[in-house]
Amino acid sequence: MKKSVLKILALALVAVMAVSALAACGGSSSGGSSAGTEDTGSAAAPADETAEAAPLTINEGQLIMATNAYFPPYEYYEGEEIVGIDAEIAAAVAERLGLELVIEDIEFDSIIAGIQTGKYDIGLAGMTVTEDRLQSVNFSTPYATGIQSIIVPEGSPITNLDDLLEGDYIVGVQSGTTGDIYMTDDVGEERVDRYSKGNDAVLALMQGKVDAVVIDNQPAIAFVAANEGLMILETPYTVEDYAMAIAKENTALLEQVNAILAELEADGTLQSIIDSYITAE
Repeated sequence: MKKSVLKILALALVAVMAVSALAACGGSSSGGSSAGTEDTGSAAAPADETAEAAPLTINEGQLIMATNAYFPPYEYYEGEEIVGIDAEIAAAVAERLGLELVIEDIEFDSIIAGIQTGKYDIGLAGMTVTEDRLQSVNFSTPYATGIQSIIVPEGSPITNLDDLLEGDYIVGVQSGTTGDIYMTDDVGEERVDRYSKGNDAVLALMQGKVDAVVIDNQPAIAFVAANEGLMILETPYTVEDYAMAIAKENTALLEQVNAILAELEADGTLQSIIDSYITAE
């Protein structure tokens, strides 16, 4: 009987030692120390989350942004450098990802195709979220709101949106933009002239080749200020949100970008960038 009791006690001691050993192994694999199990748990979780959500970029250490740099104040050239709202927002995102931002200037209607085929990580070009575009790419949460405006020559018979839509006028647009998409839907292909750059459409307006130009309000303001004899109609064409295009399969980058945009909005960085280019009227 005494032997049996001793045997049971010995087995129990072995079991306790085995459990202790397993616990020690578990702590070792999570990178924690034996002192402070609460710290061990909190240290392990972020490491796992970081590994799962590591940004997927084409080139290691870089975030490649596609844009069309003729859309002030969102993107435009200052000497040899591309600057603007989109460039600064992308730079802020890249910095928080620990990546170098590389900006590629391409045709606007090639941006989504380039993201789809893996040439670029992100696309920022005052780009509006539309159902058609969502078939090809994902979009981040919106970071700015834009207004599509109508530019006409001073003294034009086009005085409001209804005049433009109901008359037999030719409208200049930048190819592939929402101005192009919406105007084509509203007035038909035969009344829309497409240009690769917004300023080319404005030049066509000044030369009398088109009767109006539909483009984002901020570039419209810049174009009218730079070209005497033009004006912006008081009636906006449409209001829209701008977001960042990212490849469908790159959900890890999308999640990280959205998290960073939320941080930039919360700490005031987004509004500060926009305010530095667009002053309240």
